[in-house]
Amino acid sequence: MFSVSMQVRDYECDLQGVVNNAVYLNYLEHARHQFLQHLGVDFAQYTAQGVHLMLVRCELDFKASLRPNDRFDVEVALQRESRLKYAFVQRIVRHPDQSLVAQARAIGVALNPQGKPFVFMPFEADLTAEG
Repeated sequence: MFSVSMQVRDYECDLQGVVNNAVYLNYLEHARHQFLQHLGVDFAQYTAQGVHLMLVRCELDFKASLRPNDRFDVEVALQRESRLKYAFVQRIVRHPDQSLVAQARAIGVALNPQGKPFVFMPFEADLTAEG
């Protein structure tokens, strides 16, 4: 399982003293980008070629709250969802107790220069890449 270690910054928290719910989406996106870079996917290069990698759905289940200065990992695994879609299966796990904070499933597709989904397989051979 690929994972990225992070730490909560004070400004990411709301008045209740916990990470604002929208910030979790940033954590998940950062980990997905790091994962894809690890697999050799260069967003700028694909965009210049007219290929746009996009999310079409994101489900996020909150299990616990992160607080200022908490350290945590964001784990990422990739699964083939259909001929055109990939699912990023993600978990946020707090240190040091390894408690589950959130779990997510984000569905992505690739659009060609005409804006139509197409089969995109630059990382197909390594859906279980380790980080």
